[in-house]
Amino acid sequence: MAQAVALGARHLGVTAPNPSVGAVLVDEQSRPPLILARAATAPSGRPHAERLALDAAGPRARGATLFVTLEPCAHHGRTPPCAEAVVAAGVARLVCGIEDPDARVAGKGFDFVKAAGIEVVTGVMAAECRDLHAGHILRVTAGRPFVTLKLAMTADGFAASTDGRRLRITGGIADAQTHLMRARADAILVGVGTVLADDPELTVRLPGLEARSPIRVVVDTRLRTPASAKLIASAGKVRSWIVAAADAPRDAEARLAQAGAQVLRLPAAADGRVSLRGVLQALAERGITRLMCEGGPELAEALAREELLDEIVLVTAPHALGAKGSVAVRPSLAAALSGGRFTRAEELLFGEDRWVRHVRSEM
Repeated sequence: MAQAVALGARHLGVTAPNPSVGAVLVDEQSRPPLILARAATAPSGRPHAERLALDAAGPRARGATLFVTLEPCAHHGRTPPCAEAVVAAGVARLVCGIEDPDARVAGKGFDFVKAAGIEVVTGVMAAECRDLHAGHILRVTAGRPFVTLKLAMTADGFAASTDGRRLRITGGIADAQTHLMRARADAILVGVGTVLADDPELTVRLPGLEARSPIRVVVDTRLRTPASAKLIASAGKVRSWIVAAADAPRDAEARLAQAGAQVLRLPAAADGRVSLRGVLQALAERGITRLMCEGGPELAEALAREELLDEIVLVTAPHALGAKGSVAVRPSLAAALSGGRFTRAEELLFGEDRWVRHVRSEM
């Protein structure tokens, strides 16, 4: 099961809207037990991991044990259900991490396999499997993606200078880790202020992983994003979605659309801005399961205030700004980190930068 979890983690960010499942098929009668096939859900979400593993093993699957991180699907989509494939292959035992909360499955896959006389064991490495599939779980149960905030700051707690100069906070090793985080996300979220101030590209720029750049999403109520912005200029290669209010200027939408971006219009909230909950719901409806936020302190604070964060990564550089700056961790985010809602899960050093990951306690 540990191998299955690791396999599933490899394709995080490339299988949406489907979960990235890992599967390992084992001949347990062999001494020592023999691994017959290993697979993860294919990019774009099809074929599923179970079917790939069973197809790779062929006739050897009969009498074998299938380890899988998530309950095999039981509904007909673009392909027949994986539960049917498990039965047809003659598998003797199914070992699974967690039940799929999708109402189209939700125990039906297990029931189908059991009815065929196959032994079913569940709950193996359930916590690890829930972590792996947290995006899928939240999308089908809460109607929003799993949200990871990444925020970099100086040793004295600032995320940016206030004198207009661009501030480089972290070193190359920590930057590479940020690019790995992007590669495992379906989409990356920023506010229009970040676009106007920094003009980021928000792509994965690690050798061999460039194709795993996530969809770039900008929350831009009034459509102030210029068509010359890097994430608009490159929209033909990496998708860019701009989320705006329903009454945002149509001529601005036309300019952005002509450059290759897609504008999503949502009703404005009472304060005139688009609701972040509405943004996350709209992204989930479009298949986004894992969302990374690199939008800076203002967007981080807004997400924390709405209790929409599931994972918080704080990267602290060893050097101080030594001047007035933009405070990184603001009241709502500080309260979330200190109020028991989040648990410190991991602390690492990447070069000289300290990387601390916090996860929502109730997950």
